[in-house]
Amino acid sequence: MLDPNQLRTRLSETAAALRPRGFELATEEYLRLETERKSLQIVTQQLQQERNSKSKAIGIAKARGEDAQGLLEEVADLGDRLKQTEIKLTGVQGQIEAFSLLIPNFPHASVPIGTSEHDNREVRRWGHPPQCDFDPKDHVDLGTGLGAMDFEAAARIASARFVVLSGSLARMHRALIQFMLDVHTREHGYTEVYVPYLVNARSMQGTGQLPKFAQDLFAIPEPGFGSLRPRSYRGAMPVTVRAFAARRVRTEKIPAG
Repeated sequence: MLDPNQLRTRLSETAAALRPRGFELATEEYLRLETERKSLQIVTQQLQQERNSKSKAIGIAKARGEDAQGLLEEVADLGDRLKQTEIKLTGVQGQIEAFSLLIPNFPHASVPIGTSEHDNREVRRWGHPPQCDFDPKDHVDLGTGLGAMDFEAAARIASARFVVLSGSLARMHRALIQFMLDVHTREHGYTEVYVPYLVNARSMQGTGQLPKFAQDLFAIPEPGFGSLRPRSYRGAMPVTVRAFAARRVRTEKIPAG
């Protein structure tokens, strides 16, 4: 998500920077929400100050033995008005957050402007593409032909776009995972971590999975709400590692004492 201050102070520049991505920022909608937020925040602060002032006056009146009933009623009324205003403010803040979560990041200056993959530019190549004297097969054809990949079984177990690996292919998959873990932890200074399989919505938002891919995620609903309010999501490993690392970095940057 973009820095909220970026939207507040440089809205036009932000909209212009996002157009090369084919994203049109709804500036009028944002300005409407931000204006409403500011107005409600001002009213909230005014009501808080007035309530605090009346509360002090009640204390003074009681200390002098004076009747404070009128002030008590005013404070109660201010409390009700404050509560309603805070509810509205929270709602608008939620709308602004939902609006902001749908905004993509800025493209890097080196990224070519285009509408499809045909506008991409080749930067470099590594090695030489092999020249085959036969029609090569892709990994799906090879895996299914060897009986080591089963997409239909995976669809019955979970859903489409999953695969069951078996036999030598499953062993190779496991060996590659172990190989990459060993290389990066032993030779490149990485620390191996074992993180939860399920993550909360905030972790999914932090990696850009929510709300964009909400319909494509596996989720565990909150008890009592059916499928209306997911509580946990099945996150890919980068989601959980990123959430753990972000917290650790913030903690390490806090000065001691």
